[in-house]
Amino acid sequence: MRDERIARGRGLSVRLRLTLSYAGFLMVAGVLLLAVVWVFLLRYVPDGPFVEPTFSPSRTDLQRAFLPKAAMAMGALLVVGLVGGWMLAGWMLAPLTRITDAARLAADGSLSHRIRLRGRRDELSELADTFDAMLARIEAQVEEQKRFAANASHELRTPLAITQTLLEVARNDRSGDHEVLVDRLHSVNARAIDLTEALLLLSRADQRSFVRREVDLSLAAEEVAETLLPLAEKYDVTLETTGDLAPALGSPALLVQLVTNLVHNAIVHNLPAQGTVRVTTGHRQGRAVLVVENTGPALNPQLVATLAEPFQRGTERIRNDHDGVGLGLAIVKSIARAHDGQLLLEPREGGGLRVTVVLPAGP
Repeated sequence: MRDERIARGRGLSVRLRLTLSYAGFLMVAGVLLLAVVWVFLLRYVPDGPFVEPTFSPSRTDLQRAFLPKAAMAMGALLVVGLVGGWMLAGWMLAPLTRITDAARLAADGSLSHRIRLRGRRDELSELADTFDAMLARIEAQVEEQKRFAANASHELRTPLAITQTLLEVARNDRSGDHEVLVDRLHSVNARAIDLTEALLLLSRADQRSFVRREVDLSLAAEEVAETLLPLAEKYDVTLETTGDLAPALGSPALLVQLVTNLVHNAIVHNLPAQGTVRVTTGHRQGRAVLVVENTGPALNPQLVATLAEPFQRGTERIRNDHDGVGLGLAIVKSIARAHDGQLLLEPREGGGLRVTVVLPAGP
C-alpha cells in the first residue's frame, strides 16, 4: 500500500503559535494602556524641577480626565480582541474543519477522499496525515474484504454446483454405479468442509481471539516435518529442518497451523521429482524467525507478491488431492499479522520460493 504522507519541513507547533499570538495581543494591550496613561494622565505632571504650582490637579480632575478615555480604550481592546481572536482562531483551526469534513465523508462511505493538508509539519498536519493514512488502510482493507467475499462465494458455490450436478445425474440414471457417485460426493463434500474450516480459521486469526503462550518455532517445525514426512515421500521431496531455538509468543495451535501451511505448500508446489524443502528457525535482533525454502520453477516477482492473497494458487489453478483451497498463505499472513509479525515472500535463486516469517520473540 502506498504511503500518502506529505514530506514537510519542521514548523512551529500549534501550541507555540497560539502562545505567541496571545502574547502579541497582550503586548498590544499593554502598549495601548501605557499610551493612554501617557497622553491623558502624565500630561498633568510638570516637566522639570518641582516648583510651587499655580495649578495643582486634584484626584477628581485626574479621574475625570483618565476614566472616560480608559473606558474607551478598554472598549476598543474588547472589539479588537473579539474580532482579532475570532479571525485568528478561524485561521488556526481551519485544518480541523477540513479534517471534520473528511471524517463525515468517510462516515458516509466515501473512503477515497483525502485531506492532503499543505504547509509545514505541526500537530494539525500530523493529525491530517495520520487520518489520510488511516483512510488509505481502511480503503485497502475494504477492497480486500470485497475481493475475499467474492472469491469465497465462488469457491463455496463450486462444490455445491458439482454436488447438484452429480445428484441430478444419479436421479436421471438410477441404474448407474452409486458407489462411484458416493465417492465423488464424498470428495466434493470433503473439499467444501476444508474450505469452511479454512475460512473459520482465517476469521479466528483476524479477530485475535486466542491466548498467547510461549511457543518454540523450532519444535513446531520438527513436529510438522514429522507429520508431513509421508506426503513429502509421496512427492519425492527431501524435507530438512535446521536452526536454533526460536521462542515466540502466541497461540500454539495457530503457530503450528502457520508452519503446517508453509511446509505443506512447499512440498506440493515443488519439482516433479527430487525436490527439496528446507525449514530453518532462529532468533534475530529480538525476533523469532522461521524460513521455509523449496525448489521449483523460477517465479515472477509480480506473481510472488500476490501469492498471499486469498484463493491464489500460483500460475495455474489446477487442483489435485493435496492442493488445498487456496487459503494457505492467506492464513499464514493473517496469523502472522495477528501475532504482530511479518510475512515476506521472495523468489528463490535457482527457482522456487523463500518464505520468511518474523514474529516477536517470547521471554
